[in-house]
Amino acid sequence: MKLTIHRGTHEIGGSIVEIATSSSRLIIDAGLPLGGLNAPAPSPAVMDKILARVFATPPRPAAILLSHAHGDHSGLLAQTPEAVPVFLSRGTAKMMRAGALFARQPDVPSHRQRLLTPLTPTVIGDFTVTGFPVDHSAFGSMAFLVEAEGQRLLYSGDLRCHGRKPGMAQQLIRALRHRSLNALVMEGTHFSPDRAPGLTEAALERHIRAVIARAPALVLAAFSPLHADRLVTFFKATRDAGRVLVLDVYGAQVMLELSRMIRMPDPRRCRQVRVYFPKRRRRQAAIEEQFAACRITLEEVRSAPDRFVMLFRPSMLNPDFGGELPAKTCGLYSYWSGYLKKPDWIEAQAQFAKAGGEFIQCHTSGHIHAADIVRFVGALQPKRVIPIHTETPAAFSRYFNQACLVQDGQTLDFVDE
Repeated sequence: MKLTIHRGTHEIGGSIVEIATSSSRLIIDAGLPLGGLNAPAPSPAVMDKILARVFATPPRPAAILLSHAHGDHSGLLAQTPEAVPVFLSRGTAKMMRAGALFARQPDVPSHRQRLLTPLTPTVIGDFTVTGFPVDHSAFGSMAFLVEAEGQRLLYSGDLRCHGRKPGMAQQLIRALRHRSLNALVMEGTHFSPDRAPGLTEAALERHIRAVIARAPALVLAAFSPLHADRLVTFFKATRDAGRVLVLDVYGAQVMLELSRMIRMPDPRRCRQVRVYFPKRRRRQAAIEEQFAACRITLEEVRSAPDRFVMLFRPSMLNPDFGGELPAKTCGLYSYWSGYLKKPDWIEAQAQFAKAGGEFIQCHTSGHIHAADIVRFVGALQPKRVIPIHTETPAAFSRYFNQACLVQDGQTLDFVDE
């Protein structure tokens, strides 16, 4: 079995991984590079060259395994050959669809989708693939165990141990700790120097609830609806602080889809949820009709601002708020802090300050903390640990004797061990 990480050995995101036997190939993820703070994203021409090398080389890949719906793992799917099927979880398929409808993100057409049943081995070409659910900031995320030619490789995907579902990582460890792993391709976001350990999701919920409870007026909350844990966190914190959560149509549709798969309120029938239709939005008449009965106007929100917590995006500043936020509006920001350097968020922060309100970062990472990486690898004891999704792969060598550092495009040929 051979491994090639075409992108991702020295950056956070943009992952494209290939596993091959003598007669069959699998691709794991086809991510759009994000471009870090210290390096720009590669040009479209460079990405086209990489994709051509990955998909034009015979034999044609038997499949793409998609670990989750974030663009740095899924953003190049539309540029991959239609004939190559995409294996993914049901949750990822639903999140991809919602992102395509409302956020101009790529979709996986139904004819390309092959749903993976969690924990169930599936034969794809020469490979046996088992998807393990993991806790990450995109619902439906999976790690993949790939077996072929008597060897086993685990691709961690993006995961964490400090969310609402720490049992997922423990389930994965229990399933594999007594099975020899030739390699673990391990995400190392938090081995990067600017990534400090954060709160647990439960502690974050308590913090957000306290902020909402003391806020004197409207609270505007910025977070990704695709992050199921964060959606639950804001819903529960808002409810327990005695307010109503106002979602946009995108957030409401995600919540509705989640309510059909996990314990999540149906926004159409929950008194603690209302739905606002932003002026600038991708209109989806059939979907919007579902939420007509729980629709709320901005005038209603303005008339009793201390009753609501409202999902917010900088694109709402001018068309919806007329370029000026209500007095003492509090902003809760729950994304990576690096995005605050973008022009739209610089302007948004200025408007919160002008309104005389607080602007508070209330976030914890969707990625596994460094100490948990050490424990995770220690529990699995793979023969090789191969860094991915990190800006500092050399950090792995300080923690793991079996660290195996590779470069983008380098092929690692496994031999019988």
